[in-house]
Amino acid sequence: MQIHINDNVEIRENGHKYALCDIKCGENIIKYGAPIGHAIADIKKGEHVHTHNLKTNLSGTLEYTYSYKDYGIKRVQSNLTFDGYVRENGDVGIRNDIWIVNTVGCVNKVAQRLAEKTGAKYFSHPYGCSQLGGDHEITKKILCGMIKHPNAGGVLVVGLGCENNNIKELKKTLGEYNEKRVKFLNCQDEDDEIAKGVSLINELKEYTSTFKREKISISRLRIGLKCGGSDAYSGISANPLVGSLCDKMVSYGAGCVLTEVPEMFGAEHLLMERCVSYEVFEKTVKLINDFKEYFTNHNQVIYENPSPGNKEGGITTLEEKSLGCVQKGGLSPVVDVLNYGEMVKKNGLSLLNGPGNDIVAATNLMACGAHMILFTTGRGTPLGTGVPTVKISTNKALATKKQKWIDFDASPILDGAKMADMTNELLELVLQIASGKEAKNEENGFCEIAIFKDGVTL
Repeated sequence: MQIHINDNVEIRENGHKYALCDIKCGENIIKYGAPIGHAIADIKKGEHVHTHNLKTNLSGTLEYTYSYKDYGIKRVQSNLTFDGYVRENGDVGIRNDIWIVNTVGCVNKVAQRLAEKTGAKYFSHPYGCSQLGGDHEITKKILCGMIKHPNAGGVLVVGLGCENNNIKELKKTLGEYNEKRVKFLNCQDEDDEIAKGVSLINELKEYTSTFKREKISISRLRIGLKCGGSDAYSGISANPLVGSLCDKMVSYGAGCVLTEVPEMFGAEHLLMERCVSYEVFEKTVKLINDFKEYFTNHNQVIYENPSPGNKEGGITTLEEKSLGCVQKGGLSPVVDVLNYGEMVKKNGLSLLNGPGNDIVAATNLMACGAHMILFTTGRGTPLGTGVPTVKISTNKALATKKQKWIDFDASPILDGAKMADMTNELLELVLQIASGKEAKNEENGFCEIAIFKDGVTL
């Protein structure tokens, strides 16, 4: 399969690249119509092109020039709706769960016991104590983003009492909150923290029972975009499909969020040219270069990103992975750049700070207010976080083998299925899940978080 008319490699059934012509040492390897690196040896027509004869072209931070391109993703009226919950403050949720959010890892087992007794969701994590500076701030912001998430009808915040991220400290970041919706349990203050926690959750259950599903415009949906365990078909089937859906939802007034900043390296120009203003462009440049400096500050190579699984699946360089990854954002205008814990508000495509690590990235998307996450994968993963984490397979073999993991199979695109038809099928599933249909991670009870860390732990 030749993806783009200008490519000098093709993709075969094993997902790997093979030369369409003789390629001399030093010449660029072209895939998706763009360079993904250069040959480090002469390559004969038909030869395998991979890590042994291909190397990245990328290095260091760059300077960029702003030149806006409008790809014609315009707002149109839509009568499409989903059955969701309207909160007292006007926010919209697609679930009416009760969440237990820990201030600190020391009370993980208390939260687990409360979840087992009440059916609430809990989120185990090791943080909230002995963290300094930026790490402490990120932990607070992520946890507060979870507390505010509209998929949670009620939230019990569980603290210990002696941690530096204690309840009083967390409230400074949280700001105003609805006392009927958010309750607090400080375990060191209680004779029986389990009994007290159950009592508080029962109060939250009474509160959440007052909310009923009602018809809500598709324009109120906020969708996270993520990929993990990619293969060579990710940039051909599942990622372009999600990009097509992103464009359609943006045209209907919805918001989508793209993260995994290191997996923008090498394709960032495709996002920068869609920034709706110079201010957004500058924020995008800072997003990219700051994350590159994060690598160099830790004496790490910026562009050695594809994982062993990615490489086994046929992805060689970061440019190749990034050119496939950013397709999840379609051609939608980039309207905002978000930092950890900042909430998505705008119609259009927002970029969210954070690494490519699957659990951290999914947690970041949840904490920014995404109602669900569309997660493309070519190798499969059972991962789920607190919101529906919808797995979209790039190939038929995965969809067949891992039916308990995969929610949607994008592989018919490889066999000639029309993108418009597949987009409408995926949109129907999104609206069904928004209306209460469980994603596979929910059916399996898979729900976890991880919080980004970059500093000293005492």
